[in-house]
Amino acid sequence: MRAMAIAPDTYKDFTDLLSDMHQLRARIFRDRMNWDVDVRDGREADGFDDCKPTYILTVAGRNEVVGCARLLPATGPTLLSVLFPELGERGLFCPHATMIESSRFCVDTSFETGREGQALHYATWTMFAAIIEWSMENGYTELVTATDVRIERILRRAGWTMARIGEPKRLGNTNAVVGLLPTDADSFERVRPAGYVSSIAPLRRAA
Repeated sequence: MRAMAIAPDTYKDFTDLLSDMHQLRARIFRDRMNWDVDVRDGREADGFDDCKPTYILTVAGRNEVVGCARLLPATGPTLLSVLFPELGERGLFCPHATMIESSRFCVDTSFETGREGQALHYATWTMFAAIIEWSMENGYTELVTATDVRIERILRRAGWTMARIGEPKRLGNTNAVVGLLPTDADSFERVRPAGYVSSIAPLRRAA
């Protein structure tokens, strides 16, 4: 497996992978998790995909997308401001220039490669490491996310502990929570799996 980042100015070079990513999101969020999301032609997308995010992907085999996340500056626009507007109103959420928002994180844990003897699926470890690596490379020191409490537990198991902001909130079929995560070298070393491969910062890793 390998991790990669797709920036807005390279969308046209990765149309097949981006299409596969949206299909993965439909399978995970609508079919598996039963979220109320907009799926068209087998692809899940929302308005924040129009905000020129960077996508982090984990790709296996012959370009099979097995994990993805969407990154946008926390200064906005953000999904968090729509789902949890009360946090900003109460002064609990204070975005700044070195904070990134992650949303639409998912991993296809049914993919057999990567399960062998792991506490978590190899693709999950790879996604965590890639998100931290990209954030460090682009000057972001922390990440904010609104996620399911199940993902919060997975983060804890990985050693990347999330500091909650506010209380959990029921959103449809999801018990959602907002939290902050550090995107630093210590976190990267804790979650980076053995044999980690990415194209995010090859020169730094080779140094």
